[in-house]
Amino acid sequence: ANNSALVYCSISGYGQTGPYHKKGAFDVTVQGMSGLMSVTGEKGGVPVKAGVPVGDFCSGLYAGYTILAKLMQARETGQGGHIDCSMLGSLLGVAALQTSQYFGTGEAPEALGSAHPRNAPYRAFQGSDVPFIIAAGNDKLWEQVAHAVGLSHLIEDPRFATQLLRAENQDGLFDLLQPEFEKQTAEYWLTEMDKRGVPCSPINTYPEVFEGEQVKHMNLVRSVTLPNGQKTRTTAFPIQMTGYDFEIFRDPPKLGAHNEDVVADWLSAEGLR
Repeated sequence: ANNSALVYCSISGYGQTGPYHKKGAFDVTVQGMSGLMSVTGEKGGVPVKAGVPVGDFCSGLYAGYTILAKLMQARETGQGGHIDCSMLGSLLGVAALQTSQYFGTGEAPEALGSAHPRNAPYRAFQGSDVPFIIAAGNDKLWEQVAHAVGLSHLIEDPRFATQLLRAENQDGLFDLLQPEFEKQTAEYWLTEMDKRGVPCSPINTYPEVFEGEQVKHMNLVRSVTLPNGQKTRTTAFPIQMTGYDFEIFRDPPKLGAHNEDVVADWLSAEGLR
């Protein structure tokens, strides 16, 4: 009432209104409520949650850029407003592939493991030692995969003539490709696919990804000193921007280390000190 340009945001499980607005929420419960768990895991297996708390972080990211958009409007018009950001809505927002499939066909999307509902070969395969991933997302890339494994005749196979047909027949395609991939190591196939321009990757553990050359090049791992004096590592802000170089400007404090400073600042700001 006193500042019409004020922008403020509420983040909750299910929003500030409606029958669920008082319902408690944690990341895993909203993953279940949103449908995300129904399409996560292996085909025919039990539903599982995503390995990272996507409900928590997606809602935070939606809130962040929505606040900035509203602030820009407030600067132009003098009119701010309230942003109601729900974890449920955020997870539905990032599920466009699955929701469009349901709206278009009337059928509930299913879990496919590492496979893709509209693309193939676009999944993990097992090498002679460990699994790896390829993503042949168009006809030219598919042709390169077929040539690489010595099955060039499949390019003319009517079951695999288009991207959609390959997706519809991807179980049969998998059965043809997998025995060939088992003849060489994952490293061999990753090198071969890179040479042919086919997007591919190993399935890294976190220790492996942090030791990878790209993460080191991006300088995403930094050192910090904990309040007990122990050294550890953390991830840097992950986005590069012109005119901005990320740095850790202070180490994490002990619990309650700044209580007096915070109280003094707030009381002074309100004129109550």
